[in-house]
Amino acid sequence: MLPPFDPWLTSFVAADVAVASHASAEALAGLRARRLADLLRSAARGSALYRKLLAGRDPARLRLEELPIAQKAELMRRFDDWVTDPALRLDALRRFASDRSRIADPFLGRYVVWESSGSSGEPAIFVQDARAMAVYDALEFWRRPVLRPLQRMMDPWSVGEGIAFVGATCGHFASTVSIERLRRLNPALAGSLRSISFLQPAGKLVAELNALAPAVIATYPSVAVLLAEERLAGRLETAPRELWTGGEDLSTATRDFLQQALGCRVVDSYGASEFLTLAAECRCGSLHLNCDWAILESVDEGGRQVPAGEAGATTLLTNLANHVQPLIRYDLGDRVTQRASACACGSHHPVIEVQGRNDDTLRLGRPGARMVRILPLAVSTVLEDDAGLFDFQLEQQGPCDLLLRTGLHGKAADTSLRRARAALSAFLVRQGAAGVHIHCRSGETGRRGRSGKVQRVVGAHA
Repeated sequence: MLPPFDPWLTSFVAADVAVASHASAEALAGLRARRLADLLRSAARGSALYRKLLAGRDPARLRLEELPIAQKAELMRRFDDWVTDPALRLDALRRFASDRSRIADPFLGRYVVWESSGSSGEPAIFVQDARAMAVYDALEFWRRPVLRPLQRMMDPWSVGEGIAFVGATCGHFASTVSIERLRRLNPALAGSLRSISFLQPAGKLVAELNALAPAVIATYPSVAVLLAEERLAGRLETAPRELWTGGEDLSTATRDFLQQALGCRVVDSYGASEFLTLAAECRCGSLHLNCDWAILESVDEGGRQVPAGEAGATTLLTNLANHVQPLIRYDLGDRVTQRASACACGSHHPVIEVQGRNDDTLRLGRPGARMVRILPLAVSTVLEDDAGLFDFQLEQQGPCDLLLRTGLHGKAADTSLRRARAALSAFLVRQGAAGVHIHCRSGETGRRGRSGKVQRVVGAHA
């Protein structure tokens, strides 16, 4: 079965996004206001949760800051009241997402479904209809920088590019679902668009990339650094013409290293399971918020908005594209700063700076022995998917010593830690890191990084 796709709606939305890419600040503000009112009206009609909250209020006059902040755990607890389609039920969606053979299958024949990784401690399910997917598709196509204009002109949908996504391919995650959806919708992409698992040993990962020789690699900065080191060592023989990164902090030093080692341009983006493409880079290297379809509020610990140029304690998202699962002032957990000054590129879409995940790559091995690099996102995937542990911090305390903390208490913590230690040990052996000792502690909260989130994987140098 083909995933949800409406060609006429997609064409209409694509034209809208193309025009809005060059719109004035006043025009963008008008778009946001109309779309917010539409979202609130839709939520009041279809969502039992928001029907009560919005009762007696005029969506066209309601100010966003008058509404309460929405927390993921509470929304997931009330999922069946939250969504606007009564046919959607969390237990059925959980069963669907647990079946890896159904990645990118349409749910109920009309929805795209993916799950979050649980990086903030609570996994979630997100449901998109054809309208929301049309918005995400259009933003990805029109707002992604054109590094090679002639190539875009000759091949607008990148059929001949050869694109490899390197990440977690074992579950219904947003990137994996999105790539498989494109492969199914356009069979011409099946041979040139591939997903490669970062859970395999580095040697096998490099061998797959050498065989595929993609023109574009899309991955996370920590994975990209591993690939750059493999390239410098002569093991990664192929080199992409473009490297697309996202999902983690990308420092200026890391960007420079990647560009020099791989000999290609690096383009960063900012997205989330809650909104696939929140911001993309312009030709000046600035991240521009897609403010015609998403509202981000940077707020302090009391939930009050902070001025432009200042970083708040967290960031609230209002997704104007998804009316099926209303995300209104939803706490993302990231720290986002909106730049006060305009960008030299001339765009009126605000420039943002994001402090997201900044976990470390582990380097394990006895002195004199071969060192094995373990990617932080691979560690998180194993502990979440194989062990069901979402509240954790893994800290390297020696060449072959790891400390696994969890904030859980009692028997539940003991059971979770035993399962997590077994899953992680087996994974490390498969990676070639045998003889690693994993110590476990419960009832301990991990240290926080500069993003404000708990740093989930801490290397020995930190």
